[in-house]
Amino acid sequence: MPAKPKAPKVSGPHTPISNLGEGAVEVVRRPVSQRPSEGKDPKTTPAREDGTEGVKGHKLTLLHALTESEVAQLFTIPEGLQLRDIAEASFGPPPPLAETVHGPDNRVQITNTSVYPWRAHASLLITARDNSMWIGTGWFIGPHTLMTAGHVVYIKNSGVPGRDGWVSKIQVMPGRNGSSMPYGSVTSSNFRSVTGWANNGDENYDYGAIIIPTQLGNTVGWFGFGVYPDSELTASVGNISGYPGDKPSGTQWYDFHKIASVNSRKVYYDIDTAGGQSGSAVYRIISGGRYAIAIHAYGGATSNSGTRIVTPVFNNMVAWKA
Repeated sequence: MPAKPKAPKVSGPHTPISNLGEGAVEVVRRPVSQRPSEGKDPKTTPAREDGTEGVKGHKLTLLHALTESEVAQLFTIPEGLQLRDIAEASFGPPPPLAETVHGPDNRVQITNTSVYPWRAHASLLITARDNSMWIGTGWFIGPHTLMTAGHVVYIKNSGVPGRDGWVSKIQVMPGRNGSSMPYGSVTSSNFRSVTGWANNGDENYDYGAIIIPTQLGNTVGWFGFGVYPDSELTASVGNISGYPGDKPSGTQWYDFHKIASVNSRKVYYDIDTAGGQSGSAVYRIISGGRYAIAIHAYGGATSNSGTRIVTPVFNNMVAWKA
């Protein structure tokens, strides 16, 4: 029998790295294509992005639904402390004006977070190496894998002794709605990113993943993702939902808008976001399915932007969800 060929290794800034081992991990574990990776929601009918969809004909299998007192016990945060956006750990505090909300704030609060697609978004409580605590957003791409921004899992150039590098742990709370956690929470210390971010702090490679020790994605569902041409993206409507720090703690907010422009590494859009939504999915709706096109990472005076899912990003995502 011929020897099984080894998966090719990736070089350059998309070379994947893990906090659990030194150096690169192999990216391609099986042949992949650039077609969209199929999203999954086995328990709901196709949804509208206005929060009105419901569960049809299925009884949800919930993990432990936490009471308010149990939620309080999970957080060892000093009373009155307002947690800040994880992006501030790498980039410093934002300017006085909230540049990521352009004009009127068009975000809508999602209150029925226990149904798909909202439950596939997760509120993140991040503990850095120096034990400082931060907030961010992630989203499921498989049973045990969430995508997020690179600066959520790996802090760069903070200027604070002992803070830079892989974060210590992240508490993942899918479908969180304030003190309500309909699917409980799970804590991870298993992260992925790429050398372009971890070594160079290059915003064009600002993406990463969280690997959780359970199969919670099988319960909440996940998003697909794909590689799309420029013309298709600029004709698309982008959607973002996440956990901003300028709204009541742990509440999920959604907005949508036409994609403004793209380049070889970034997608730009006038979708309202705020600090805390770092790592949110930027996704399209295709025939009732949801397919990510970018990972939200940055705000701007006229448009916000995310790391575009191009072929090397796609291949890393496929490997990370395996």
